[in-house]
Amino acid sequence: MAIEAVIWDFGGVFTSSPFEAFARYESENGVPKDLIRKVNSTNPDTNAWALFERNEIDTKGFDALFLEESTALGHPIPGSHVLPLLSGMVRPRMVAALKACKQHFKVGCITNNMVSMHSPGPDATQRPPGAMGQIMPLFDHIIESSKAGVRKPDPKIYLMMCEALSVDPANCVYLDDLGINCKPAAALGMKAIKVVDVDQTLADLAAATGLTFDEVAA
Repeated sequence: MAIEAVIWDFGGVFTSSPFEAFARYESENGVPKDLIRKVNSTNPDTNAWALFERNEIDTKGFDALFLEESTALGHPIPGSHVLPLLSGMVRPRMVAALKACKQHFKVGCITNNMVSMHSPGPDATQRPPGAMGQIMPLFDHIIESSKAGVRKPDPKIYLMMCEALSVDPANCVYLDDLGINCKPAAALGMKAIKVVDVDQTLADLAAATGLTFDEVAA
């Protein structure tokens, strides 16, 4: 397989996973472990999370609907408590790997996000200072679920990226911290890498691209 493009998820790849923040919140508030993830995985195409990431409800709607869904599982959590948990710490080695890949391949980002979050897109008024504002301009193309109206794991969003980059899926590497998002990429012919930790990810990415990331400065 001749690699022409490396396509990346953002949260949980370039930043630490929000699952870590979810776990802290649950522990601190007496909520059963992984309940937030259970809410997000129940009715995954029509729940509050899915609707918000497709920009079909606003922040107020997400707050109320997430509360309703978590209450149905026995532990009421307002959606407004969940949104601040999404920001993670930047992983410098992953950013360095992106820069290295950019020297050899086209690079794209597919992110499931919400309009209420700082948009990582090209709109200057929405681009935040700091980490996301520094990382996002490195990509050749970005697809945000809240702007595209489609979200992972819908195969259409991967094909949209391939079309934008003018590449065939079989010539792409795709990285995501969620297996459910890696599966459709693999089904389309991409080399899918599930991001578990930085060392594992860079080893898998090196094997797929032929690059050596150990030599990349953090």
